[in-house]
Formats: sequence, structure tokens, C-alpha cells
Amino acid sequence: MWADRAERAQREISAMATTGMGVAELHAAALAVVHHTVPFQQACWSGVDPDSLIMTSITNWPPWPVPDEYAARFAETEYAGTEPNAFAALIRRPVPAARLSDVPHRDVVRSVRLNDLLRPQGLEHELRAVFRADAACWAVGGLFREPGADFTDREVEFLSSIASALAAATRVAVRLERHAARGPEGPVIVLVGRRGELRAATEAAATWLAQLDDEAPGRFSMTLYAVVAAAKASVSGTARMRMRDAGDHWVVLQASRLITGDDPGQMVVTVEPATTHEMVSLLLAAYGATAREREVCLEVVSGSATTDIADHLFISPHTVHDHLKSLFDKVGVGSRGELVARLLG
Repeated sequence: MWADRAERAQREISAMATTGMGVAELHAAALAVVHHTVPFQQACWSGVDPDSLIMTSITNWPPWPVPDEYAARFAETEYAGTEPNAFAALIRRPVPAARLSDVPHRDVVRSVRLNDLLRPQGLEHELRAVFRADAACWAVGGLFREPGADFTDREVEFLSSIASALAAATRVAVRLERHAARGPEGPVIVLVGRRGELRAATEAAATWLAQLDDEAPGRFSMTLYAVVAAAKASVSGTARMRMRDAGDHWVVLQASRLITGDDPGQMVVTVEPATTHEMVSLLLAAYGATAREREVCLEVVSGSATTDIADHLFISPHTVHDHLKSLFDKVGVGSRGELVARLLG
């Protein structure tokens, strides 16, 4: 029975990928499918940048407002890696789903996520998952239940069994979303506090933020908290991620520590249009291209000839042709010109 349910859910989620849904819309529809077999009170799934694991979209189902202080605290603890079943740790495990109740008690009692974020909302049990395809993570998320209703082993197995289908569907949604390069007008720079709270912004930033909040209220706040928390947790003090804004333009957010004597916790976040290189790299990952295939393709996009590509990458021209043939199959094209046209939109 459970195997049949999982197979049916996999088919439904895979079919969604052909409808042209965006990532957030896809996740909402997939959560409705999951709810039929694994009931829950609340759920939150996020698309992530596969290179940084920073959240790029937020889907709460059923829709529920997340207070800014909750979102900031969640991001801070998640990217610090101190919480049980952190997504960065879960992605390294062979099983993509895990319950909070399986974590040692000493770690659970110290959990900020449980004690400060879930319990105040009447939630006690959590089932988390990472959604991977071809070794890249495209989404993460959690299902939540009230006290006394923990998730069963069967439910963990069910969510694990559909994880790859959801990841594959998510990367198709990334490929199908419009990927115009043009972004906000003027320099978009914001100054934030230690938890990502907005303190100052350029005029262009204020305009861009207002447009984004009209389209998807609260979305940028969660993304801002995430990229700031990731930067704070990194050795370099910097984190970058790609996201789609309210105008369907792909942009790159970069958070960096700001050296100041007044408040050492301050950070500056810049928003710039995604470059051709960044967008092509993301789309190639969404097509399942290997690291070497991406290098070859970026050379092709730059206009390099086969011999030049071979010289730059220290491989033979024959190997270049092999990589190109594999790329043509994955992207669904038959020539270099078609490959470049598909990737550049």
C-alpha cells in the first residue's frame, strides 16, 4: 500500500514539472499531494541555490504568516550548523529525510528551532528532507505536527522515496522560469543588522524591495536573513546566492561583513543582475550537466573553438566532442548554436 502511494505521488509530482509551474507554485502543489499520505499541521519548503544552499523561495502550506523575528532566528541557527538535522548535515546522509525525535535528547532540549520557533506555534514534531538530483540539492523543507502525533517510520520512508522526484521537478521549474538578465535600475545596496534587519538602503533598493514585497510579501525578508546568516557562518564573511525577483529577472545577492567600529555585527548586502556566466551555470546544473560539461559549455557560450576549449581545459578535442554530445542529449538540442540559444533564452 505504501509503495503504491509513493509511486503514485512520484508520478503526480513528475507530471507537475511539465505544466510550467514556478518553484513556489510547484512546491505548494506537491505539498498538497504529500498531505494525502503524510498529514501535517504546517509545512515549509524552500527552493535553494544548489551552489550555496541559501533559500531562494519560501512556500508555507497551508499559507501562514511567519513573523520576521521567527524568520531571522531560524536563518541564524540553521546556517550556523548548530541545530539538529541541519539541512547542510542532512544533505550528506544517505537517507534524505529525518525526524527531530530521532535526534539524541541532549541535542533536542537545546534546539532553538523546537523551543523558540515551533512550540510557541503549538507544534512539536518535525520531519525534514533535502531534495537532491545528480548530487545537487534543489530544495529543502520540513513538515510539522502538534504534540503527541510524531511521524512514523513509514511516513519517513514515504517522504524519502519521493525526494528525488521532487528535486527533479524543482530543477525543471528552474529551467522553465524566465531568466532575463536585466535587473533593478541603479545600485541596490542595503545595510542590515546582525540578524538581517534592514537599517538603511539606497533609493533604488527601496524601490526594488517595494516591488518584490508587493509580488511576494515576506519573501525577500527570509532570503535576506538566509544570505546574512550564511555570510556570518562562513570563514570569509561573505555569501552569494541567485534568486528571481518580482520582475522575473535573475539577480545575485551578496552579503559581506562591514568593518565598522560602531557595530561589528553590521553587514552590507548588494543586489546585481545575474551575469551570463552565473545564469548559464545555474541552468546547466538544472539540466544535470557534470562539472566538466559545464566548463566546456561555458567555453562554447564564450565563442571558443574546439581546439581552444581543449587547450584551455587540458583535454583532447575528441573529449570536447564527447562532452558536447552529452550536453546536447541533456539539453535536448542538436548543435552548438541551438545549445547557446536554449541557455541564453
